[in-house]
Amino acid sequence: MSRFLTTLMRVLSGWPLWLLHGLGAPIGWLVYAASGDYRRRFRANVALAGVPWPQARQAIGAAGRMLTELPPLWARPPEAALPMTVQWQGGELIERAQAAGRGLVMLTPHLGCFEVVGQSYAEHYGAGRGAMTVLYRPARKPWLRPLVEAARRRPGLDAAPATLGGVRQMIRALKRGEVVGLLPDQVPPEGLGVWAPFFGQPAYTMTLAARLVQQTGAALLLIWGERLPGGAGYRVRVSELGEPLPADPAEAAAAINRAMEGLIRQCPQQYLWGYHRYKQPRSGGVAGADD
Repeated sequence: MSRFLTTLMRVLSGWPLWLLHGLGAPIGWLVYAASGDYRRRFRANVALAGVPWPQARQAIGAAGRMLTELPPLWARPPEAALPMTVQWQGGELIERAQAAGRGLVMLTPHLGCFEVVGQSYAEHYGAGRGAMTVLYRPARKPWLRPLVEAARRRPGLDAAPATLGGVRQMIRALKRGEVVGLLPDQVPPEGLGVWAPFFGQPAYTMTLAARLVQQTGAALLLIWGERLPGGAGYRVRVSELGEPLPADPAEAAAAINRAMEGLIRQCPQQYLWGYHRYKQPRSGGVAGADD
C-alpha cells in the first residue's frame, strides 16, 4: 500500500493545480453525501458560527481540494522549489519578530491549505532565519507514516511528534530563536487543555500554545494559507493576535480561540467545518496534534 500511494502521489504531483482542485471538489461533495455524521457535524458547526449557508457550503468542495493538492507538496524532492505560486501578505511581521532575536510561535486553524504554510515558510525564510518546527501526531496506519514524515521534514522545516520529547524539541527551537507552528483548534488529550468558548460553544482547547510563549518569551503571530481560485496558487496571510495574551490558561485559550474565529470569518469557504471541534478529549498523548 505504501508503494502504491507513493507512486500515485508522484503521478498526481505532475498535474497542474487547477486540475487537482477540479478533481478534489467532487471528492469533497462525495464524502459529504456519503457520511451522515460528517454532514450533520458540518451543518451544526456552521450554524453555531452563524455563517450564511451559501458561504459555508463552498467549504464542502474545499475539503476535497485540500486532499488533492497534497501530491505536489508531499511528493516533491526536498531540494525542489514549490511548484505553485505563493504570495505573502504580512511577512514583515515575521521579519520584525526574528530581527528582535526572539523565537516565534505561529498559529493557524484548519483553514485553507495549512500544509503549504510550513513549506512556503521554509522556502522563503528557513535558510536564513532558522527552521519552522511543526507539531504532528504520527499517522495511525504504519504504511502511511514514512510518506507523512518525509513530507514534513525537509530543509527549513522540521516536525515534532505529539509527545513530551516533541514539546521539548519545540522549546529548544524557540530558545534558538526559531519558529514553531501549531493548529490550536485541535482537541488536545484530557488534562492538557481547558474548556473555552469557540463560536459561543465550550470547546476543549490546548494550552500548549500559550505555555510555549510564556515559557520562552517567544513572539506570537497568526498565519493561514488562502487557496486562490482557478488554481492560481495561494496567499499566505500573517497577522498579530490583536490583544495581549493573558497569563491565566483559560483566558489565554479563550483569546486564542477568538483569534481563530476571526481568521475563519475572513474565509469561511475554506474552513474544515466537518472537523469534530467539540468532541470530548481523549486520554493519553501529549500535545493533541491530529494527522
